[in-house]
Amino acid sequence: MRNRQQDSAGRGPAPAAGAPPSQGGRRPHSRWVLALVALVGLGLFTGFVALGNWQIERRAWKLDLIERVEQRAHAAPVAPPARARWAAVGADSDEYRRVRVAGVFDHARETYTQATTELGAGFWVLTPLRQADGSTVLVNRGFVLPNRREQATRADNLPEGEVTVTGLLRISEPGGGFLRSNAPQEDRWHSRDVAAIAAARGLSDVAPYFIDAEAATPRQPGVVAEPQTWPVPGLTVVSFKNSHMVYALTWYGLALMVVIAAAFVVREERRRRTR
Repeated sequence: MRNRQQDSAGRGPAPAAGAPPSQGGRRPHSRWVLALVALVGLGLFTGFVALGNWQIERRAWKLDLIERVEQRAHAAPVAPPARARWAAVGADSDEYRRVRVAGVFDHARETYTQATTELGAGFWVLTPLRQADGSTVLVNRGFVLPNRREQATRADNLPEGEVTVTGLLRISEPGGGFLRSNAPQEDRWHSRDVAAIAAARGLSDVAPYFIDAEAATPRQPGVVAEPQTWPVPGLTVVSFKNSHMVYALTWYGLALMVVIAAAFVVREERRRRTR
């Protein structure tokens, strides 16, 4: 008898007759909580869809840009923007345009900017080209390895007198490279910053762009051979990253996950209320 009483005390009081079975505390949420969840879900869904749509628009813009650049880069060469148009030169309207200039190189004021190409790590050789109207444009004559940086190692390729250069117009790269700033006082350059280079070399009346010289004979893609002369022109890589569709699908996928989560919440609430 005593043992039975202890067991009964250990189990606690029996549920009253007619009381509903315990739901383990999983009661329906209040309307205010559900309203807040709905607002958050709607905001997330709307935001994700908007971001996806933005990426689709960016993709259309990028495809149009790629098409325009391809047309410019393979068109017949034209004269670069004259001094009167320098202020209006921009990437959207001018970069990678195939141009042709004539003038005299000033090899004494060459500048070397760090570069990495299919030939390895080294430098771009930027040489001022004085034009007939007195203005100057920086010409990227090509790439050299570190052991070919000094002019004495490439004395056979220092053109004298008037020359004609055909190449791609490029926009100035101010500041430096990724996490690396230019140091003009140390003559250390990580980007082709036209204004800073012009100031460091004492140049005036300089075009706000530079020109990547093209090779007389186009290089075969993927074929890396020992160059016969330095610097090596024609190594410009015309390529644009286009991952906008991947980003768009990611945002739309997140929006779909919000819809699935909302459907789960609605089903769970209905199940709780019908118990």
